[in-house]
Amino acid sequence: MNEIKLVFDEPKQRVKPPQHFSDLDPDGRKARAVELGIPAFRANQMAVHFFTHFNDEPDTWTDIPKDLRETLAKEFVPKLITLVRSVTTDSGKTRKDLWRLHDGVLVESVLMRYADRTTVCISSQAGCGMNCPFCATGQAGLTRNLTAGEITAQVVAAARICAAGELPGGETRLSNVVFMGMGEPMANYNSVMRSIRNITTAQPDGLGISARSVTLSTVGLVNGIEKLCDEGIPVTLAVSLHTPDDELRDTLVPINSRWKVREVLAAADKYEAKTGRRYSIEYALIRDINDQAWRADLLGRLLKNRNAHVNLIPLNPTPGSKWTASRPEDEAEFVRVLEGYKVAVTVRDTRGREIDGACGQLAASEIISEV
Repeated sequence: MNEIKLVFDEPKQRVKPPQHFSDLDPDGRKARAVELGIPAFRANQMAVHFFTHFNDEPDTWTDIPKDLRETLAKEFVPKLITLVRSVTTDSGKTRKDLWRLHDGVLVESVLMRYADRTTVCISSQAGCGMNCPFCATGQAGLTRNLTAGEITAQVVAAARICAAGELPGGETRLSNVVFMGMGEPMANYNSVMRSIRNITTAQPDGLGISARSVTLSTVGLVNGIEKLCDEGIPVTLAVSLHTPDDELRDTLVPINSRWKVREVLAAADKYEAKTGRRYSIEYALIRDINDQAWRADLLGRLLKNRNAHVNLIPLNPTPGSKWTASRPEDEAEFVRVLEGYKVAVTVRDTRGREIDGACGQLAASEIISEV
């Protein structure tokens, strides 16, 4: 069998993204301000504008002198993401935004309003190096990592949309953040953790979203999960398992060639023991590939004594894919078998099917339209 290539390191870049205020921790922001000849207290003012008012336009910060605002816009709070286009579905309650970065790279985020919460799904990389064959982003390959600022900017933009009442139902608060967009978060560990601290730190130094309302997804980079155990931030860990047997997982999730199913689950157990947080098992149901009752039985036996919750995801196929979503009767049987083992299981409310909802598809269609 041919070895599937995995990419953990981003390609060398000719031009690095500009450093941004939110790439730094609160002390680093003050130190950088002083380097620029700006009084340290101005960093606190910037934080209020950026994290409390969701304002990333320094020229509108009227409590700061005009000449200083110009310096900030160039040197400290540069524009990191620019909206290319938005598409909506679910009567406007689901909105996918396509962002262009400073170097022309495209990434996506999806904002979803539910009855009890509003969630943004964000990207941590442009593309992905994990090469999962059923994933649009994985098939595109890895272009580069996003900076902490670029990741944070997606969340700030979502919070601004919510506060401005741009979603149906009027003004609301962004309550949840999920790292399930483009990219493998654990392969961009440092920037992702800096952005998580920006998200969870109390205002005005951060967005003040509870760590328990932040979900960090991974295909199973065990070294990253083990590092996360020591961060002291009790985010929800989600493991993209997709099958309980190593033979199929070697194909569906090629990182399995490095860390097998039991190793990944052992790392997730360690995280649960350290934080007391139940973890999620993400499982995309693919017709006649991983949706057999015997695989549900194997998964149930693996999870029956673990503090885990299974999210079954009806596959949203990529254009031209040979794979599609499971039959309703097979999905129902899969759920029944898991429940027989007393494993907590839900079938995800799949948003965004009408708008190329699978991560990477909107960016791909934009690139094609420009060719």
